Amino acid sequence: MMRRRLWATAAALILAGQVCAAGLAELDITALQARMQDGELSSEQLVSWYLDRIDAVDRAGPQLNSIIELNPDALTIARALDEERQASGPRGPLHGIPVVLKANIDTGDRMHTTAGSLALRDHRAATDAFVVQRLRAAGAVILGKANLSEWANFRSSSSSSGWSSLGGQTRNPYDPARNPCGSSSGSAVAVAANLATVAVGTETDGSVVCPAGVNGIVGIKPSLGLLSRSGIIPIAHSQDTAGPMGRTVRDAALLLGAMTGTDDTDPASAKYPSPPASFVDGLSADALDGKRIGIIRSYYGAGSNRDVEKILSDSIEAMRRNGATIVDELEVDFDGVGAAEGIVLNYEFKADLASYLESSDAPFDTLAEIIAFNEANAATVMPIFGQERMLQSNASGDLSDPAYLDALKLSKERSRDAIDSLLREHDLDVLVAPTNGPAWLTDHINGDAFHIGSSSYAAVSGYPNVTVPAGFVTGLPVGLSFIGTMNSDKAVIEIAYAFEQATRVRKPPEF
Repeated sequence: MMRRRLWATAAALILAGQVCAAGLAELDITALQARMQDGELSSEQLVSWYLDRIDAVDRAGPQLNSIIELNPDALTIARALDEERQASGPRGPLHGIPVVLKANIDTGDRMHTTAGSLALRDHRAATDAFVVQRLRAAGAVILGKANLSEWANFRSSSSSSGWSSLGGQTRNPYDPARNPCGSSSGSAVAVAANLATVAVGTETDGSVVCPAGVNGIVGIKPSLGLLSRSGIIPIAHSQDTAGPMGRTVRDAALLLGAMTGTDDTDPASAKYPSPPASFVDGLSADALDGKRIGIIRSYYGAGSNRDVEKILSDSIEAMRRNGATIVDELEVDFDGVGAAEGIVLNYEFKADLASYLESSDAPFDTLAEIIAFNEANAATVMPIFGQERMLQSNASGDLSDPAYLDALKLSKERSRDAIDSLLREHDLDVLVAPTNGPAWLTDHINGDAFHIGSSSYAAVSGYPNVTVPAGFVTGLPVGLSFIGTMNSDKAVIEIAYAFEQATRVRKPPEF
């Protein structure tokens, strides 16, 4: 009798856990916190739900292949945070919330930091990246590492975004034959497919906003220096930044706030002015009222897709209906910036990667050694594309070279002046352009087929860029980018939030 009663009690508890954890897809951080505070859900149950969903959707089913590694301690960490909640309450809005990190971000635990490369398959960082330290302090559960375009897509000029020699090809959840865009592809897909609540990506030029737009979620590329880059495998210090991804603007903004903090070891972070105490306080659906919005018509691929143009037109009308004044037909003068950016990235990748490798006890010390490893293991490392970008970078000089210094000066001055002059001349609050076109078919023979984009404006200048779902083309998501001047992150987020609330475009993928 006693054994039967114990079995019945255990079964009831299991059933209660299943009921509590049911229907978690698409719930935002605020809703999840409310359930955890009411005792309807625990962080341990939430983590378990995501782990089961990763097994069902990422490893099996459509096999999205977005998660490259799971944290073996995730459930233990979640359990401890549940006990802490019971004893002293939550630390804040991220307490017990599962977060996925791009696999180029250091964690001082049992997970690896690989940049998706077989060259670093056994590399474990000694300490957390600064942004990871901040996340742990906020009570977040690091659920795992996300796949990415290998070396953040700075290996080949004919790469397939979302492919790495360690993790294989990540697939778009809206159509697994389509590309997820890079290089934070795994981070975006994990959020879009409800494999994690939020995720962290990194961007040099488009690697947060493009995968966010293509996968129908929100991505924030912050002002350069708002988030520390310490402990992140780099491309270029003059453009690199981490960036939050979420299914809503509010979730992404909460994640941004948790990661923000001054890091004296990162020069850009050390000189950043005092960041806002919160990026969600004051968010209002009425924030478009009275704002002046500039519409960029010179973005890459402008006019090439009538469906994207229709989405832009509909978005403009939505902003106008909600009280915004629209200033249309603007062109950004980026003449010469693209070529200068290419020079800067080649020089900085060689120098910055060497600095990371030397300071992180990695198995290699220089880009030249990585190149040699790739050549020696070409059959597994380079089966579908090569390493042209790495070779070009390795042929560059050091950071005292006049060619580099001239390109850096030109790219920064011209890109910032191009944006700021438009904002001043037309008294604008933000500039707007499509983030992306519909995802292209993944092609391991010809590589990526970028048709539409606007990321370079904010990327080269170091200015903030927030992409929000804006529409669909034959079931494939298209995002809209909101771009501001330096350190205007909070104001841009507020406008992006109001647009999101006015349009509510996001629809989850169906499997």
